Amino acid sequence: MPQIKFAYLATMLELGAWSGPLFLGSHSDAALASYLAIHLLASVALAFYAAMLLPNDGMQKRRPRFFLIAAISYALPVVGFIGVCLAAIWLRHYRSQVAPDSFEAVQLPAFDPHQRPHAAFRQSGLRSFLGNPQVPAEARVGAMVALQYVPGRVSSPLLRGVLSDTNEDIRLLAYGMLDNKEKGINRAIDAALRQLRAAEESRDEILAMDTAQRLSDLYWELVYQELAQGDLRDYAIRESLAYCDRFLASQPEHAPLKLRRGRLLHALGHDDEAGEAYNQALALGLPATRVLPYQAEIHYIRRDFPAVRKIMNELSQWRSLPRLQPVIDCWSKQ
Repeated sequence: MPQIKFAYLATMLELGAWSGPLFLGSHSDAALASYLAIHLLASVALAFYAAMLLPNDGMQKRRPRFFLIAAISYALPVVGFIGVCLAAIWLRHYRSQVAPDSFEAVQLPAFDPHQRPHAAFRQSGLRSFLGNPQVPAEARVGAMVALQYVPGRVSSPLLRGVLSDTNEDIRLLAYGMLDNKEKGINRAIDAALRQLRAAEESRDEILAMDTAQRLSDLYWELVYQELAQGDLRDYAIRESLAYCDRFLASQPEHAPLKLRRGRLLHALGHDDEAGEAYNQALALGLPATRVLPYQAEIHYIRRDFPAVRKIMNELSQWRSLPRLQPVIDCWSKQ
């Protein structure tokens, strides 16, 4: 085998270099040059032997390995040569001969254009999708079922929009989903009312205040998710406002509830009180981006258009309001 021949040649050349004139007592330059020349040949032969044992990755990778092995063996006359010999022996006799498992080809499944994640629907496209009678009913029902994973603020208006659909199954499904959302919140309200009565009987003020805040949250959800309509909506607004005021009576510096109080008053048409609540929320440290849009709406209702434009110019400094950006751009161009 060629590898064995290079191994024998390298060994004999190295032994010849060790037994040369340099190691027999001569200290001349000729003896040193003779040793270095024979040792270089031995290092090259050993590099050929070791390089043949390495994986064949092409000449571009084998050449650097060859020069590296030869350089180590030549630069370290004894340690380098012995180290390369041991490494070559290990590669020759002890390296695993088991080849790695090759990848298996897997047949791709047939592409089904109807298999798509329902959550990938966008709100703007889903409204027209659900209201399009040309779309198969099965596809529209699948899209409606996917709305259970969408926040109520987005899903409730979409479901309410198909309550008058010509397909009975779609109407019943939309009604059932809206009814389940409303019943879930009403059950939570009943449980919170019982907890509030128990807290009042035990005179636990902390629990009573926490429960009042939760009741304000739950009644607000009926309004925010558009689950309450007409007189029921007005009732939910008044109840949320009452519990909000009850909580703020003990903790008047709660900025998020100050903002909600302003929105509830705004929904009832009490614009002056709502504007004062918005100012208080800003003074308590609530981010301006959460309050300024509602203040701009109040000024618009009052027909105070310069104030609206001023607020919109202030909002234009923040680029984290993508939904308001068209409105901001419209007022900024005027």
